[in-house]
Amino acid sequence: MRSSPAKILLTTVAIAATLAACQRREDKAKPAQPTPPPAAAVDGPLAYDAKTPYATVKLTLPEGVKTAPGLRGALYDAGVRELGQFAEGAQADLSEAGGGDRPYERTVTYSPGGETPKLISLARTNFEDTGGAHPNVTYCGVIWDKTVKRPLGFADLFRAGPDTVALDKALCAAANAAKQARSPGSEPATLGGKMWTCPKASATPFILTPGSEPGKIGGITFLLDSYQIGPHSDGDYWIALPQSAFRTLLAPAYADQFGGAPVKAGDVTPTNG
Repeated sequence: MRSSPAKILLTTVAIAATLAACQRREDKAKPAQPTPPPAAAVDGPLAYDAKTPYATVKLTLPEGVKTAPGLRGALYDAGVRELGQFAEGAQADLSEAGGGDRPYERTVTYSPGGETPKLISLARTNFEDTGGAHPNVTYCGVIWDKTVKRPLGFADLFRAGPDTVALDKALCAAANAAKQARSPGSEPATLGGKMWTCPKASATPFILTPGSEPGKIGGITFLLDSYQIGPHSDGDYWIALPQSAFRTLLAPAYADQFGGAPVKAGDVTPTNG
């Protein structure tokens, strides 16, 4: 049986997470390697769009990915394949249903996050409309090591087996502060809560956050979809935590990329998001 567009979305997100998780961590015993000079820009398309009677799809990448070796091509090629699969699924769905009021729509947009000489991060916004009550928006984070040309996950940036309870609590507290600002008096989310549950940091997409110290990362921004800590009407939450909240948990290979403080902490949700 053919997968539905919703399943395609979940599969795509899982593939992105698997790519990061499957990469072997750098051996901590190896001496630190010098950071190479910035790579020359690599030519290649930054956008793709296609339209059929059944689906409209679009991919957008920021200019900065051209200076990160391997990143532009990896994101572009994977994005085009993914959108092609979505369009095929839309055709099958709408043909089986005898047509629909309008074509399905899916856009994938990457926007720049914090960057250092060694790391670059991107926030991925997935917009999908398959004719339901309302379109769905979800987020992913991409952290790319420019020196070894591969994606990084939570387990790469943070020490093996750290006790992240303090980080989970910090994320929960900041998320609740943002929630109360939007919906005063609403029921708070809690770790392990029954109504609204605070997500664990290790299981939440995030990007690097620019900071006050040039060339350093001031913190990390967690990307929470709507429904995670409140009703859909509250919208999404992008929650930035300062690097001081997790400094002791950073892996030695990347600790020197962090410093200073984020320009803004707490709720940094894009106003046009």
